[in-house]
Amino acid sequence: MSTSTGNTPVIQLRDLAKTYQTGEVEVKAVRGVTLEIQRGEFVAVMGASGSGKSTLMNILGCLDQPTSGNYLLDGVGVAALGRKQLAILRNKKLGFVFQSFNLLARTTALENVELPMFYSHPLIPLRTRRERALQALEKVGLGDRVGHHPSQLSGGQQQRIAVARALVNQPELVLADEPTGNLDTRTSIEIMGLFQELNDSGITIVMVTHELDIAAYCKRIVVMRDGQIIGDQRNENRRHAREERATLDQAEQKARLA
Repeated sequence: MSTSTGNTPVIQLRDLAKTYQTGEVEVKAVRGVTLEIQRGEFVAVMGASGSGKSTLMNILGCLDQPTSGNYLLDGVGVAALGRKQLAILRNKKLGFVFQSFNLLARTTALENVELPMFYSHPLIPLRTRRERALQALEKVGLGDRVGHHPSQLSGGQQQRIAVARALVNQPELVLADEPTGNLDTRTSIEIMGLFQELNDSGITIVMVTHELDIAAYCKRIVVMRDGQIIGDQRNENRRHAREERATLDQAEQKARLA
């Protein structure tokens, strides 16, 4: 795999299409999408159910192959890679955060975060795995929960562990699929605040969401309908989670005093 230059977009899509065959019915899930995402961007991909956003996310995550068109991930043409090369690329370049957390119930927070490093090539020594997992948990504010199991943690804490797991291999890109879908309002604000902090540190984030108020935390909003991009604009009125959390804290404190 070639090493890209600093000016190469993290994501380059050219006339990308994905068609599924269901019996005699042909479903065009993605139709001729062309898109570039630069390093350091925080992009929301929005759309109703069936708009193609989940299919697009699967292609970006190298979990599915397009029917036609080109996808370059950090300058590397994905279509030319074999299964083993794709697995290495995913593990090295990508971090995934899902709506349902996908944590292993019988393992600790630390062990959950270590998991992606077991598939790294070359293998990462045990001591290094432990150090990197601890650092990732510290970064998401859970350095004091390393020995806890998922059942001992709140939904927000579980999602933070999932974010730490996504970061542990120091990826070029974090892909988040409805990361606040199972969370209440306050916890959603906290998770979006964490994403904003990570993005401010230089991590590129692409997030699928159907919620406009969640997309409002991103720097750029891409809208899909019927497998095509129908809107792509900078978010000039971006919400800032840290400010909103402080306002919420003040309102709750006043309510308690009253």
